[in-house]
Amino acid sequence: MQVLVCDNVSSRGVACLEAQSELNVTVVDGELTDKLLANAEALVVRSATKVTPEVMDRAPKLRVVGRAGVGVDNVDVDYATSKGIVVMNTPAGNTISTAELTFSMMMALARNIPQAHLSMKEGKWDRKKYAGAELSGKTLGICGMGRIGGQVARRAIAFGMRVIAYDPFLSLSKARELQVELLELNELMERSDFITVHMPLTEQTKDMINADTIQSMKDGVYIINCARGGIINETDIVAAVQSGKVAGCALDVYEQEPCPEDSPLRSEPNIVMTPHLGASTAEAQESVGIEVAEAITDFLVNGAVRNAVNMPSLDAKAYEAVKPYLELGEKLGKLVAQLGVQRNEHLKITYGGKAAEMPADPITRFVLKGFLTCAGGTEANQVNVRAMASSLGIRVEEVKAHEGPDYAEWMHVEACSDNGDRVSAGGTFFGGHPRIVRINGRNVEAVAEGVLFLMNNVDKPGMVGYIGSLMGEHRVNIANMSLNRDEEGGEALMILNLDHEPPAALLEKVGKDSDITNIKVVSI
Repeated sequence: MQVLVCDNVSSRGVACLEAQSELNVTVVDGELTDKLLANAEALVVRSATKVTPEVMDRAPKLRVVGRAGVGVDNVDVDYATSKGIVVMNTPAGNTISTAELTFSMMMALARNIPQAHLSMKEGKWDRKKYAGAELSGKTLGICGMGRIGGQVARRAIAFGMRVIAYDPFLSLSKARELQVELLELNELMERSDFITVHMPLTEQTKDMINADTIQSMKDGVYIINCARGGIINETDIVAAVQSGKVAGCALDVYEQEPCPEDSPLRSEPNIVMTPHLGASTAEAQESVGIEVAEAITDFLVNGAVRNAVNMPSLDAKAYEAVKPYLELGEKLGKLVAQLGVQRNEHLKITYGGKAAEMPADPITRFVLKGFLTCAGGTEANQVNVRAMASSLGIRVEEVKAHEGPDYAEWMHVEACSDNGDRVSAGGTFFGGHPRIVRINGRNVEAVAEGVLFLMNNVDKPGMVGYIGSLMGEHRVNIANMSLNRDEEGGEALMILNLDHEPPAALLEKVGKDSDITNIKVVSI
C-alpha cells in the first residue's frame, strides 16, 4: 500500500510508517505528480500541501488523508467524503503547545512584554510606560472547552484567575470537574477581563467577535486568538484597539495567511502577533507526526478509524468488537435492497440485545453501504453513504430495542417506499456466523452468504420436491433450505442457498407456475 508523505513530517512519524512491512512509504520532495498519485492509498500532509478535488481525482486509489495538525482547512473534506476518502487529523498532538502559547500571549498582553522588549532594544528605559496588570484575581473567559480550552483553564486556575466558559456541548458535570463556570456567550463577553477563543471556524463562529460583541465587553478587555483566523473580525478589532475599548489583542492566526504585509494589524503596537506558531514546538511536531502515522497505519492495516473528521472513529479494540456487526449489517442492507421496493424514502434499522450495546453509526453506515450498492450506488462506501442517502431523500432511522426476538443479539432492517410498500429482513449470529432469521415479518433460518433463491408458494404436498427436481435438472446445487408457512394449506416462504445463480430458463419455468409468486434471486 503506497503512502505519500507530502510535507515536513517528523522523522519519527515517517519511521513509524516505514516500520510497517505492508506499507510502501515515499517522502515527496516537490510536486505531487500523476505518477506518484496513481497508486497512492494514503496522503500525509501538514498545512503546505493543498488536497483539492483535482488532487483527489488524480489519485484513484486514495483511501485516507492524514493531517499532521488540528485544522483541515487545506483539505476539501466535503469532496473527500463524496469520494469515500477518510480525512483524519491529530487533535491531541499540539494541545499543550497551543495552550502554552495562549497563556504566553496572555502574559505578554498583561505585562506589555513585546513593547517593552522593543523599547529596550531601541536603547530606552520606559518603566512607567509599560506598567502592566496582574492575572491573579482577573476573570478569564474561554470560548470553547475542548482539549486546548481545558488546558488553558488549568493554567489560569493555577495563576489564581476566575475561569468562565462558553461551550454549547459541554455538560454541567464536566464544567464542575474543570472548575469553570458555564455561561452563555453574551454573559461571558460582559464579565471577562481576558477572552480567549478555542473553537473551529464555522458559519456560527465566523466573526463571532465583532464590533457589536466588542461593544458589550468591559472597557480595557484583552482578547487572544490562537485557534482559527476569521473568528475575530480583523477590521473591527483594529478599530477597538485604536479607540482603547480593547486594551490589547494577541493573534497567532489570521483571516488570510500569511498575513498581508500591509495589514492594519501590523501597525498597532497593542496587537501582539505571531506567525501561526500554535503547533510550532519540537515536541508538538514530533507528537503530531507520530500520531498521524499511527492513525494511518491503523486504518490501512487493521481497518480501525481514529481522529476522523468525516466519519465516526473506532480504535482497534472497538473495531474488532463491532466488526461482525458490520458484516451482518452490510448483508442485511444488500438483502433488503434486492427484495424489491421502489423509490425508498425511509430506512429503519433496529438494534436489539447485544447489538444495541454497540456503537450504531458505523454499523448503520455498512447497512447503507450494502443497501445503496445494490440499489445502484456503485460509489457507496462507509464514508459517503450518509451523504448519499440524504441526497437521495432517504431518511435513516436508528432504533435501539430493549424487547424483541428471542436472540441474544439481533438486527432488523426495513425499507419503506413513498406509497407505503415495505420490505424487511432481520439477522443474528449462529456459531459466530451471520444468519438471516426474519424476512418480511416471517421467521426463517438462512445462511447469510452467496446466492439466495426466495419464493412464496401455496402450501401443498410436492412443492419442495418440485423445486428440488427443477434445480437438479438445471444442475443448480442447493446448499441449504429454509421453509416457513403461515398456516397449513396457506402461503409458504421458501429460501434456498444456491451454489450459483439459477439460469434464466429455470426462473422462466418457475415463474409460469400459478402456485408460485414473488420469486427473487439475491446475492449477498
